[in-house]
Amino acid sequence: MPLLKRASLLFFIGIAFYISCAPRVSKKTFVQEGYASYYGNEFRDKRTASGEIYDPQKLTAAHPTLPFNTYVKVTNLENGRSVVVRINDRGPFKKKRIIDLSLKAAEMLDMVVKGVVRVRIEVIAWP
Repeated sequence: MPLLKRASLLFFIGIAFYISCAPRVSKKTFVQEGYASYYGNEFRDKRTASGEIYDPQKLTAAHPTLPFNTYVKVTNLENGRSVVVRINDRGPFKKKRIIDLSLKAAEMLDMVVKGVVRVRIEVIAWP
């Protein structure tokens, strides 16, 4: 095989290898506004829809449709505080609520006293 053909072949094999190893970056965005609530210690040690055991001190949340292990930034629209949580459960099951947060996440958003606040959720990492 002539040297130029061999070099071209190796170049294209290298490009194909590079493309196959490149990380998959999703261009899709997901932003939603609505109300957040939280679930506290009464659910401690119970199974979530993903099969994990609920730990109120972890930064997790329930969403009706986002895939498990999706990371979302939740912003309390009343005070501007934000937290990043991982979706590991399904819910909430009340009208107008878009996310149920763990107790720790609710504390970080300063929403425990109110119980329900208006939030914006933005996917920052898909599974």
